[in-house]
Amino acid sequence: MHEQAVKRSPQYAKLSHASAISLGLMGGRMYRGAVNKCVNLLVHYPEGCAANCAYCGLAKKRPGSYEEKSFIHVEWPIYHMSEIIEAINQAPSYVKRTCISMITNGKCRKDTITMTRQLKEKTSLPISILISPTILKENDLWEMKEAGADKIGIAIDLATPELFDQYRGKGVNGPHKWDTYWKVLAWALKIFGTPNVGAHLMVGMGETEEQMVSLMDKLWNMGVVSHLFSFFAEEGSRLADRPQPPWPTYLRVQLARYLIEENLSKYKEMAFDQMGRIVGFGLSRKELDEIIDLGRPFMTTGCLGDDGEVACNRPFGNCLPDVKQWNYPYPPNEEELALIREHIFTYPEI
Repeated sequence: MHEQAVKRSPQYAKLSHASAISLGLMGGRMYRGAVNKCVNLLVHYPEGCAANCAYCGLAKKRPGSYEEKSFIHVEWPIYHMSEIIEAINQAPSYVKRTCISMITNGKCRKDTITMTRQLKEKTSLPISILISPTILKENDLWEMKEAGADKIGIAIDLATPELFDQYRGKGVNGPHKWDTYWKVLAWALKIFGTPNVGAHLMVGMGETEEQMVSLMDKLWNMGVVSHLFSFFAEEGSRLADRPQPPWPTYLRVQLARYLIEENLSKYKEMAFDQMGRIVGFGLSRKELDEIIDLGRPFMTTGCLGDDGEVACNRPFGNCLPDVKQWNYPYPPNEEELALIREHIFTYPEI
């Protein structure tokens, strides 16, 4: 096969299924009229990603060809960048941001910067990059900013160094190191500033609620916002049989994040039981009920659009469409809020 016939970045990118629907490149509708507000691109090479994260659909050792591997449970069709740019320029007004996700591949540094520059020059949407710290130098982040990116995301994912190493590092013969991620996080803060750096965190990987709350509090005090995910097993991955975290656990962590980032409470003001579960949030029950009724703590957290609202709302990226969701891509309605109220303060035996 000739080189020019191979679909690879920076000429091509994978586009999330929901983004393709939002841009009119694929047909389809989403549950409860949800819309995808961020154009999510994935840097693409036929040889794929060199990492082997236990929960990732793109893991090197997950069966199947890289081009056909799902990611976050959906297909990511490949489009030429010119086609993506044309679609972005005709996108509905609810589309507020573009995000380029890197993979662990040496070519990715240069090509991500090329793609960022292309989007900046030819579209008007702000641009985020979900970076791969393992392959980056500090100067790469300066170049990303110069090319036009205004926000950086870093997928720390795991709440402790031990869990990180188990699921992303030595435990899976993977290249990632906890210390590298935190070093690059510090670079990103220096270069992009607060509140333009976000950390992806995934609940349900063996951490306690207390460990996750402690990490979110640490990040907030550094000037980093937390973008919460729930573990949701990827078919064919190493952790395909692992269940999602208990819904009440995820609801409590979501509420704790909201309280921390709204400066309404802190880790040291919260109380935890012997299993590390949150039993006190540092506020009265009446105050908590009023905040729960807002619904906002349980909505997807991610990079903001220029309207100040979450643009990276990832509809149903954490669960199947249902009234009970791990991240609501829209304000929960009264039926959904009633379920949240019913479950958030329950503590099922584990």
